[in-house]
Amino acid sequence: MQTVTSPALPHGVRQVEIGPERDGQRIDNALMTLLKGVPKSMIYRLLRTGQVRVNGKRAKPDTRLSQGDTLRIPPVRVAERPAEQGASQGAIAAAAEAVIFEDKHFLVIDKPSGMASHGGSGVSHGAIELLRQARPKEHLELVHRLDRDTSGVLVFARTRAGLTGLQAAIRAGEVTKQYLCLMVGHPSKARFDVNAPLQKSILQGGERMVRVAESGKPSLTFFREMEQYPGARLMQATLGTGRTHQIRVHAAHIGHPLAGDSKYGEREANKRFRELGLNRLFLHASHMSFELDGRAYGFSAPLPEELKSFLDALAATRGRSGR
Repeated sequence: MQTVTSPALPHGVRQVEIGPERDGQRIDNALMTLLKGVPKSMIYRLLRTGQVRVNGKRAKPDTRLSQGDTLRIPPVRVAERPAEQGASQGAIAAAAEAVIFEDKHFLVIDKPSGMASHGGSGVSHGAIELLRQARPKEHLELVHRLDRDTSGVLVFARTRAGLTGLQAAIRAGEVTKQYLCLMVGHPSKARFDVNAPLQKSILQGGERMVRVAESGKPSLTFFREMEQYPGARLMQATLGTGRTHQIRVHAAHIGHPLAGDSKYGEREANKRFRELGLNRLFLHASHMSFELDGRAYGFSAPLPEELKSFLDALAATRGRSGR
């Protein structure tokens, strides 16, 4: 049973029956979802003044909800905003068709490159918004994120237990995340680690940039060569930590940036690769595995066709451009 809102009562009061997806969730966080567009300050004022009640009793911001609870939400007036334009049917269909696994706790997609994980920063609809439109009766939460240009395994939670359980496993380092990436040039070793702290900054205009800095957060990536190509190496990158842009910055830090990386890459190499058909970042989340409540999960997504075609074109240059 999903969380259900009763028909509006007199004066706009709502009675919400809590479903399993909100079992254990703090009431302030739940209200921020249930009262979209309402300022945080107003939500905390409603709680502070006792207008929000759980099973008839006043609730505090840190009150945790349980399945079956009845949540009373008072009428809230919000300034009208222009109606949000829905996503195109093509975009919704693309997200729906990308699903590769689903069970009680999780829904997993093979996210295409170019699709954001979530809306914001100039993106109206990311994967989470598209899936919610494709499956309006389901409760879905984004567990982790992939960069917009990165393709591959992206996991959503369908239950509160799935969300908190997997996020706790990620924080504890108990989740294996592996990527396929194409490095420019020829790393001197087939296996190596990059252990370099990363610091994130926001540039004027809101663009995120990450750099190696002693004052940054500890960051570790394990690289292993998979295949050799003229002027490049296909590598498997396994995350030891999960920092923003970690693989891309670590690759650039050792002098072998990722092919197609417009932010941290080499302009001339990217130009050469574009001529062979590479029109995106060559970074693909190929595998993710973990255990939850005694069950082992493993999700894999094959290399996209556009990247396979590019590798074929790159391999065909062997002998023309040297090793």
